[in-house]
Amino acid sequence: MMNGLFRSALFFFLVFAGTGVSLPFIALWFRDRGLNGAEISVVLAAPMLARLLMGPLIAVWGDSFRFRRTPMAVLCAVASLCFALMGVVDGLAAWLPLWFVGATAIASVVPLADVVTMRLARREGFAFAVSRSAGSIAFIGASVAMGALLTAVKADVIVVWISVAAAFAALAAVVVLPPEPVHEAGERTRAADRFVGLGRLLGDKAFMVAIASIGVTLSAHAFNYGFSTLVWRGQGISEGAIGLLWAIGVVAEVAFMWWLEPLRARWGPWMMLCVGAAAAAVRWTALAFAPPLWLLWPLQCLHALTFAAVFLAGLQIVERLSPPSSLSVAQTLSSALSSGVLLGLATVFSGPLYDRYGAGGYFAMSVLAVLGLAGAFALRPMLAPRPAG
Repeated sequence: MMNGLFRSALFFFLVFAGTGVSLPFIALWFRDRGLNGAEISVVLAAPMLARLLMGPLIAVWGDSFRFRRTPMAVLCAVASLCFALMGVVDGLAAWLPLWFVGATAIASVVPLADVVTMRLARREGFAFAVSRSAGSIAFIGASVAMGALLTAVKADVIVVWISVAAAFAALAAVVVLPPEPVHEAGERTRAADRFVGLGRLLGDKAFMVAIASIGVTLSAHAFNYGFSTLVWRGQGISEGAIGLLWAIGVVAEVAFMWWLEPLRARWGPWMMLCVGAAAAAVRWTALAFAPPLWLLWPLQCLHALTFAAVFLAGLQIVERLSPPSSLSVAQTLSSALSSGVLLGLATVFSGPLYDRYGAGGYFAMSVLAVLGLAGAFALRPMLAPRPAG
């Protein structure tokens, strides 16, 4: 009998086996098909910008099912189909809607999986970060493998890989994930009631400041996600080394999740948010100077703070500020802002910044990191009166 830790870890592994290829290399796929930086940024940003609307709507739709795994399976299957079709059509007008639907679907799965895993972790007594880090391990393996493959085969393999990974994730959602009920007694609530919960969250000042601060800090990764591969390739760095550069950042992320639990417990979520935002300002400023390869390795290791620390802090802060009945919507709304509209806006501007300034576009990301740090300080007094659980 598989336990909750293994089930959730395997699902995260399959989802991020696709993300580990799409995030570092999809811009390369589009570039090889003739799109420029501005066009790539529009394609990548479109689903991100829509997530502020689509994320909560999908979460409310997901809560209409009896089990949480059902909408996750549907979303993964839709993503797999869209990614597969990208490989058989041609032109921006065809790629844009397919990428929009596929990326929206696969991105909406992650916060739903986070909710399932947090509930399993509390019930079975395992650490959420250990399960989530299985996804990080898959990201490492996928980015390294794809970097090596691209030295020998055409970029067509990118969309094949992400389509197959999403298909396996859909199967795992049905076969591997436990039948975790959406509601404790298994009953369904009316859609109107779920939208009322969403409205309460939107009217909570502390909640909105929290997700804005988290979102701005995480959205500062936009230039790195969309254009670091192109910047590094322009510096003469090989695809194999680029895959390793992406991987080393995620290795640092996994180490943070696995071995720094005492430090994270001592810091608490607010301090993790502050440290992550400060590290982001340092990281993006340094990358704006197009440093040599030897310096890129330690800068990539800062991903443990700029992403992992901020992400984990965000999960804890959002859970603290949200009623249990609205947790799925709260986590999805936070994800929709950080990995959606704010990341999308930053990505839209990243394309023209790359076309005009190259690596200098990272300076704009430094500004976002500083804004995230300022938001964290504004949040501090709002957290004090809140209960810990």
